Amino acid sequence: MGYRDYSVKRRTSIWSDNNALLILIALNVFVFIALRFILAVYGLSYLKEENFYRNIFQWFAIPGDLKMFITRPWTLFSSGFTQMDIWMMVGNMLWLWTFGYIFQDLTGNRRIIPLYLYSSVIAAAAYLLSYAFLPQMRVIGENQFYFGAMAPIVAIAIGSTAFAPNYKLFPMIGGGIPLWIMTAVFCIIDIFYLKDKSAWFFPHVTAAFVGFLFVQGLKRGNDWSAWMNSFYDWFSNLFTPKKKHTPRRPVKQEVFYNTRGHQPYKKTTNLTQQRIDEILDKINVKGYEKLTEEEKELLKRASEEDL
Repeated sequence: MGYRDYSVKRRTSIWSDNNALLILIALNVFVFIALRFILAVYGLSYLKEENFYRNIFQWFAIPGDLKMFITRPWTLFSSGFTQMDIWMMVGNMLWLWTFGYIFQDLTGNRRIIPLYLYSSVIAAAAYLLSYAFLPQMRVIGENQFYFGAMAPIVAIAIGSTAFAPNYKLFPMIGGGIPLWIMTAVFCIIDIFYLKDKSAWFFPHVTAAFVGFLFVQGLKRGNDWSAWMNSFYDWFSNLFTPKKKHTPRRPVKQEVFYNTRGHQPYKKTTNLTQQRIDEILDKINVKGYEKLTEEEKELLKRASEEDL
């Protein structure tokens, strides 16, 4: 049985407020456009393209040379958002959207950015360590750089698959295609891409391992993203004015009834589209596992009644 065993018509929009997946895609696109614009300026100024890569690009990609890295440690983060080839960029963003959407659907909206950063930084560190401890790579380390969003995407793909390998895609095709099949196709494509970039193989494998461990920890109740989200909330609250809350009595005591030891009505749950949308929004933010038993039962009823 797949993780999603119900079929409810849900609202999905990439333009939702604080959509973490949209933020990741926007950051990647912004860095790409900025670098391509600077490269175009170099071309219009009759400067050699090599000057751009030496003066600008090398400050975003992570170098294999440890001595050079010490002078630009921020490349541990920036390398995961740095891309120059247009087709590489488009392909990566399509894969990021595909697996990122699934990962958000499974775990909520607040875990994809932490996983992206974890895998990006650890993969870049693995690239540095491979040059430091593997003699055959150390020889060419001075002229090699690592960059691109593929490693974090690998982590998100493996994380999604480890969480729900039988998650159904394209349900109109024979009942749906299991997620693990798409992930297998993605990994094969990645291996073919790495055939000319053997130095990048180790970071990609490391990122896949990070995605697997992240989800396994989440299943066991160890949320590696908690401290990042707590820090983000704390930082955001610094710039958010506190709202004054006026205490008030519950509405049921003021309007509906006066309690005299008798309950005036028996509480029942109505199955409405608005209620289902609220539950689906909760899944998008917190993940399916945070639903109450009542909410899960409502989703099951909605699936049976085709609401």
